[in-house]
Amino acid sequence: MCTVVVEVPESPAGAVRLLAVRDEDPGRAWDAPGEWWPDLHPGVIGVRDRRANGAWLAARPADGRLAVILNRAEATGPGHPQGSNGLVSRGGLVLDAVGGREPGDRPETASFNLVSVDPGGATVTSWDGETLGRERLEPGVHMLAHHDVDDADRTPRIATWLPEFRALAGLGGEWREEWIALLARTARLPAGDDRAIIRDNRGHGYPTLSLLACIAEIGADTPGVGAMRLDTAVLETPALWSGRGFERSI
Repeated sequence: MCTVVVEVPESPAGAVRLLAVRDEDPGRAWDAPGEWWPDLHPGVIGVRDRRANGAWLAARPADGRLAVILNRAEATGPGHPQGSNGLVSRGGLVLDAVGGREPGDRPETASFNLVSVDPGGATVTSWDGETLGRERLEPGVHMLAHHDVDDADRTPRIATWLPEFRALAGLGGEWREEWIALLARTARLPAGDDRAIIRDNRGHGYPTLSLLACIAEIGADTPGVGAMRLDTAVLETPALWSGRGFERSI
């Protein structure tokens, strides 16, 4: 039950901004952003799932591409546990996306929402086990969890916090600090509250807790080397935001 906030610029020459919070079973081994696939995916940096060797979030700075995946509710029922019923890992879709390859019409994976960012824009590819959809996001701030884009009706955290993030649209160089400050404010809610972004999902029937957050800027006017910046904060205690600073990953 991860969360992604993305701001698409009014002009394709602007930068796309993204905040992603990863919820996962703390017992499932993973690695913070690194170049974990040098042979198969040279130049790709990502958060690796050790079990399946895929990625939750990955970036290819040379191409200005970044992708992140979220679990999605199935069309009927709660969905399939990862790796069951012959399904393949969703983490490979993230690595394909930063290589410019889209999922096929009938993915052999559990359901997902895949956010793919390129300079100037973002696309959400959704698979609910029955139907594959693709949506190029309009300029503005959007929020995504385990249902549709900006789905405030079914997702309390979107209903609660999307207006707050939209109030920060179009900020200048201080945008990163303002988004992080808002994330910290969301964390004042109890982690089990369904409005929370820093979450403990066990009370909702899932064994996952928030483990890390990434904040990124992708686009021609991104400061620094190249057209991408990615910062990562690993939560020292799952589902507890300590205020520990983000560290530069790209």
